Amino acid sequence: MSDSISSIRNLGPATEKDFIAAGITTASQLRALGANAGYKKLLESGVKPHFIAYYALVMGLQGRPWNDCTGPEKEQLRKEFDALKSEISGGPLSELEKHLNQVGVGLWR
Repeated sequence: MSDSISSIRNLGPATEKDFIAAGITTASQLRALGANAGYKKLLESGVKPHFIAYYALVMGLQGRPWNDCTGPEKEQLRKEFDALKSEISGGPLSELEKHLNQVGVGLWR
């Protein structure tokens, strides 16, 4: 079995390149870190936050297709994603960012 990041479901070569640039070079490393810590490293390396990419990572690490995330689970993941963005940006989301996130076009910090 390959230990490349792109061997994880939902993650392709472009995502793998971003993780490698962030210092995560293998699927084993990413699995050990988990979705939140791994995604946080991506953000810290300068990758722009994108909710679908985040939940695709979460689903992939669970062996699930990216579009398997719905309802309350998706709402919970949105909260976790917003918290990660807030940690990186140094503050909570503004009311404008919250509204833009609701309609799917959130600001990138």
